Amino acid sequence: MQTPDGEAWLPHASEPLAVDGVVFDLDGTLVDACDDIAQAANFCLDAAGFPPRTPAEIRSFIGDGSRLLLARASGLTSSDARVDAMLERFVVYYTQHAADHTRLLPGALEALEAVAHLPRALCTNKPSVTTLALLQALGIDALFDAVVAGGDVPHHKPHPAPLQRAGELIAVPCQRLVLVGDGPQDVACARAAGARSIGITEAIIVPIERLRAAGPDALVALRDVPAQIDAWRRAAGAR
Repeated sequence: MQTPDGEAWLPHASEPLAVDGVVFDLDGTLVDACDDIAQAANFCLDAAGFPPRTPAEIRSFIGDGSRLLLARASGLTSSDARVDAMLERFVVYYTQHAADHTRLLPGALEALEAVAHLPRALCTNKPSVTTLALLQALGIDALFDAVVAGGDVPHHKPHPAPLQRAGELIAVPCQRLVLVGDGPQDVACARAAGARSIGITEAIIVPIERLRAAGPDALVALRDVPAQIDAWRRAAGAR
């Protein structure tokens, strides 16, 4: 299996070891940021002379980083210089308004606290400066031992690089990590890195059918993520 730019991806481990670290996706997994993202995207579209998109349309563009979001919303290619200009404006505006309407999803705080006995990291395609501002505004920045966001490594999920970097920062090999997310990008990222994946059934951005088709190692409600991880850890300890 290869990345879009031709690099080899590691195959998913056939028998993953015990889970010794947990990595969470952000948008659609821990928070509902769709309204703030839509407002920021439409602000940039308007400034560049493009018509606005509906919140539902913007929602369908989320998941692969801000550049592709703006390219899809404007109908331009991601390499177009006009996307560069919109991206610069987007990062500034969105960072200033990252928490206007964004809230933690039900069960998010409880899930984070329930796995506090393990190293916890965040792995998101959202721009780094915006991610940090949002985590601070929501008061959950201290709950993560490491954060890997857009721009921190050369690639976005589904490339394995962001998860690999998260593993390095919390000193847990990818084969002992689980990535919790709501999209196929998360599942593919985990598989490429040799980690496990948990998809959440409350996915608000990607249709659940697409998430299920991606083949996560488990598909459970967010509140049940800690129990799933504990079950894997018990099973590994019994072998």
